Amino acid sequence: MGFGRTFFVSLRPVSMNMVNYRTARRRFGLLSFLTVALLIGGCGSQRKVSRLGNESVKISLPKEADFLPDQVSGIHFEHSDTIVVRGEDGRDLLLLKAVKDETTGEMVATDVLDAAVVTARFRNKAERGGKVDIEFRIRVPASMMDRKWEMTLHPRMYILGDVVDLDPVLVTGQDFRSRQLRGYERYQRFLDSIETDSTVFVNHFLLERFLERNIPQIYRFRNDTSLVSEEEFAACYGVTEQEAVQHYTRQFQKKRNDRKWASREEKFQRLVKVPVRTEGIRLDTLWKENDGDFVYDYVHTVTTRPKLRKVDVTVSGEIHQQEKRLYTIPATDTLTFYISTLSAFVHDIVRYKTEIVYRRAEANASCSIQFPVGKDEILPELGDNAAEIGQIKRRLLHLVRNDIYDLDSILVTANCSPEGAWGVNSRLSEGRAGSVSRYFEQYMEAVRDSLLQEKGFSVDAEGNIHREQVGRVRFRSRSHPENWEELDRLVAESSRLDDPAKERYARLRDTRDPDRREALLRGESFYPYLRDSLYPLLRTVSFDFHMHRKGMVKDTVETTVVDDVYRDGVQAIRDRDFERAATLLAPYKDYNTAVAYLAIDRNYNALEILERQKRSPEVNYMMAILKSRLGDIPGAVQSYLAACAADRVYVSRGNLDPEISTLIRMYGLNKQDDEDDWME
Repeated sequence: MGFGRTFFVSLRPVSMNMVNYRTARRRFGLLSFLTVALLIGGCGSQRKVSRLGNESVKISLPKEADFLPDQVSGIHFEHSDTIVVRGEDGRDLLLLKAVKDETTGEMVATDVLDAAVVTARFRNKAERGGKVDIEFRIRVPASMMDRKWEMTLHPRMYILGDVVDLDPVLVTGQDFRSRQLRGYERYQRFLDSIETDSTVFVNHFLLERFLERNIPQIYRFRNDTSLVSEEEFAACYGVTEQEAVQHYTRQFQKKRNDRKWASREEKFQRLVKVPVRTEGIRLDTLWKENDGDFVYDYVHTVTTRPKLRKVDVTVSGEIHQQEKRLYTIPATDTLTFYISTLSAFVHDIVRYKTEIVYRRAEANASCSIQFPVGKDEILPELGDNAAEIGQIKRRLLHLVRNDIYDLDSILVTANCSPEGAWGVNSRLSEGRAGSVSRYFEQYMEAVRDSLLQEKGFSVDAEGNIHREQVGRVRFRSRSHPENWEELDRLVAESSRLDDPAKERYARLRDTRDPDRREALLRGESFYPYLRDSLYPLLRTVSFDFHMHRKGMVKDTVETTVVDDVYRDGVQAIRDRDFERAATLLAPYKDYNTAVAYLAIDRNYNALEILERQKRSPEVNYMMAILKSRLGDIPGAVQSYLAACAADRVYVSRGNLDPEISTLIRMYGLNKQDDEDDWME
């Protein structure tokens, strides 16, 4: 308020709250009048801000009526004032809808439950299908809002050590929004003042007068609709069209327009000091008058994860008057949501299956070793040979060090492309297979000696001492002169060959003589593609590894092993991946399968399985959930009472699951003074 010091002295005899605007304007002039109004408004805002410390934003839980049976997901049944269930002793029990009388402490029958309001700071929430809804109510007193303010509320969620900022909620005053929109209107007027057509800056009058007076034969272009090329224009005028337009352009106006265009972002920031937020917010409501507190029911769906037991929520915020922050709203008290999950019912069952173990096993690998044209000598430095050979060496070393199998022999097959005569290719593939076999046989000998050294065995000059401890691997070679089978596959899968080309290839492929067949292919238009792109893929060396299981004599043995599929299904329940669990456990149709079905609302499937199970407290409790969902309220209550009678844990557990907690509230279950004798 700095410039108002002298003005305050002159107004000291007058009460600021009683200033008559007309008198002030007449006495001190328009400027002084505006200063009075500004100071009064500013001081009013400051006084209102100073009182905000006595108010606070509150978050609470929605009232209990929001969770009556009709609103509980998956529960569908007609209301009934009384139900009859059979107790463990065989006697019938009559249950009424009831609430606790605050005066006498007794349970009394009632149909009016909507009046109850939750004031607790926690709530039990049930996970269903791997998700849970976190619901809370934000209440802002009317005294904390103003037409000239914008309030931003920041809900924050604390989950497993992580802090998650939820989408904010805005309460925007009408005057605040009007000023925002005025800024947009001023910016739009600024944009409208920018010329987007550069020709408006050309002085057409001067240009035409120049042509008319100095080059009349050219002036005819003004009314001539025929196309004039840039070359013709330059030949007539001595300058290009662009140069002529540039000369007669009002450069000052154009530069000013260019500066305005370049300053768009800066102008927006100056005129629109507080932009209207349209993204990343949950709600933006316009507050017009003091018509009561602002109340908003916030719902956020959380995807559950292992070990999630609770979620805490707070709300903080701030109040702005245009770009200035007036007040920081402190964080509210914490609301806590305790998460219950059906994965708690999973049983640690280990299933086994019979498996036939075979003594002998095979594995294979392939690599593309390049050879000099017409040669069978293996050159590690040629092309990509070093990488391909390294791949096979690593595979061999892994097989030799394997704790389950011993490597017996390796069959090496060299493949050639159809290019060239069959006889030449036959000798070439045979030589290449032998060359590769000898190369890797030498490598395996070195590996064998290295393993002997690792085991502490010494090797004499002949290399015979204790070599039986590390078996020798036998190499066999085989030639495959022309790999037509692989070529067939490559042609069929090729996207570069059209159907007619593939059909011609298939007809020529039926030619019995391979040399004749290849000669016919050379006459086809697609042969260059076969030769350059597909033939190189045929020149490979394949390895077939033959092994036997260590210490095993018989060819086959039956053994019992853990059923990995069932184990993974049980783990999926623990990880709350219930869809996957149901898929894996479906063939077993046992207790854990029912748990998975129950979690994804496949209620009839779960019920069919549970009805065949022995009646344990867990089974009875899950039956109560299922029957509640399916509308069998007497059956649900009876199953729940049976579970509680056998295990008191389910008395408290019932408050965690909405299907059961609804029944507890409706019929006053577990509210008797003597809980130990409530079944009597």
